[in-house]
Amino acid sequence: MTKKLWGGRFTGKTDPLMEAFNASIRFDRQLWAVDLRGSQAYARALERSGLLTESERTEIVDGLEAIIAEWESGTFVLQEEDEDIHTANERRLTERIGAVAGKLHTGRSRNDQVATDVRLWLRAEIVHLRAHLEQLIAAAVERAGEEIDLLLPGYTHLQPAQPVRWSHWLLSHAWAWQRDAQRLDELAARVDLMPLGSGALAGTPFAIDRDLLAAELGFAGITQNSMDGVSDRDFIIEFLFWATLAMVHLSRLAEDLILYSSREFGFVKLADAYSTGSSLMPQKKNPDALELLRGKSGRLAGHLTGLIMTLKGLPSTYNKDLQEDKEPLFDAVASMSGSLQIACGVLSTLQTRPAAMRAALSPEMLATDLAEYLVRRGVPFRESHHIAGAAVRMAEVQCVTLPELALADLQKLHKAFAADVEEVWSFEQSVERRDVAGGTSRRAVLAQIAHLRSWLAERA
Repeated sequence: MTKKLWGGRFTGKTDPLMEAFNASIRFDRQLWAVDLRGSQAYARALERSGLLTESERTEIVDGLEAIIAEWESGTFVLQEEDEDIHTANERRLTERIGAVAGKLHTGRSRNDQVATDVRLWLRAEIVHLRAHLEQLIAAAVERAGEEIDLLLPGYTHLQPAQPVRWSHWLLSHAWAWQRDAQRLDELAARVDLMPLGSGALAGTPFAIDRDLLAAELGFAGITQNSMDGVSDRDFIIEFLFWATLAMVHLSRLAEDLILYSSREFGFVKLADAYSTGSSLMPQKKNPDALELLRGKSGRLAGHLTGLIMTLKGLPSTYNKDLQEDKEPLFDAVASMSGSLQIACGVLSTLQTRPAAMRAALSPEMLATDLAEYLVRRGVPFRESHHIAGAAVRMAEVQCVTLPELALADLQKLHKAFAADVEEVWSFEQSVERRDVAGGTSRRAVLAQIAHLRSWLAERA
């Protein structure tokens, strides 16, 4: 039977239920690559400190390389006694090279080993997530440029409010995703610190050059306190918060598109690749991809709150509760990776329906423009707002639209109305009047597109 890494103090057998309860190999096995690469670097650090001879270091590093090949080829065999990935890899190294394998763990604890492995793994995953996020932003920006002349209703309280450009709506989501990218960069810097050399909690008594070891593993620096180094899971909490907020942003996109693709709106048509049918109703085309995006926001929020509750009452340094960090982290990374790619696919392939967008624009949405017409003639906004409201009420009483009100009727409301009030009743002019930076005019939207394209180019 394989010896436990911690078993010297114990004589009795472990309850089989406890064996299963304690084991993490079911999920932490995906750390195999970073665990082995980290061990190779640590072996070289041990040689530099005089704790391994050159031949021992070579034997260990080559043995670990052979185990990497086994994992890559799918021939690595896990044993029932392998409670975690660190045990499994060390057990296999011992099988391959014998007792010298036992020197690898000199001055190292699974506490600083696992903390290092998770950081190495997450650092690489962040690179992939950043690329998926940038692809999504680029898809929105490109559509915004191609479809800049499409107008549709903008909504507040889910009620038609003012006309806006479809591109302006697209970019409203792209700017949220850009903030997600900025936050991801910021948290990546805090992930990129190496705890290895912290030992179990007090540091190693051997002359390990932690800075050189960190550089070899590609870390930007080292953790500065060994007790904090083995217990810090802030970077995981921060990632889960990032993933939760980014997923909320995807959920809001999904909700908009679920509405816009419904028969009642009809602004867009989703590609078949991201839709499903009904097992009962043959006519149905369901936006399942979008509904799953919306649903996963709750899943990730659950991961975040769950791990925060796990951490809140822990005493200092390492506690086994911290084993609960990996499953939510692994799931969050997988969920975000899939969600970002699905969102990009949905956004890239949907078809817009300009006629339906145009038909949804109603003259009442220009009531604010009517008030602004009076403002330009010196009427205080609060007064002009009241007058425009009275015009809406007058049109309702007469059963006509706002543009159909006679000039004489408008002049009963205020003498500032003149024949050029007809210019108010243009949706194109309405959006063009919003020509402030960040507005929905053509110039302002093109400026947003240029800004985001420049930002993407800088990151390429």
